Amino acid sequence: MTKPLFQLGQIVVTIGIERSVAPGAALGALARHARGDWGEVCDDDAAENELSLKEGFRLLSVYEYENQPKFWIITEADRSVTTILLPEEY
Repeated sequence: MTKPLFQLGQIVVTIGIERSVAPGAALGALARHARGDWGEVCDDDAAENELSLKEGFRLLSVYEYENQPKFWIITEADRSVTTILLPEEY
């Protein structure tokens, strides 16, 4: 596995994720997020994430896996917390 590009901090999983996303999908997405693979974000959001890596802003990834709901991973600007959540839980 490639070295993470940033600290994830405390990892928080919402109840919606616990109830509807397979643990392997969430963990795989978390590894992708940490490597800078932002998943299904639009080009503008991907560019914003690249800037955020340099400037220390919040990072957002979006993942969709077969038979799983779309979910987000957000790492806060201070890198203290990374949250895995469903979009409707935001």
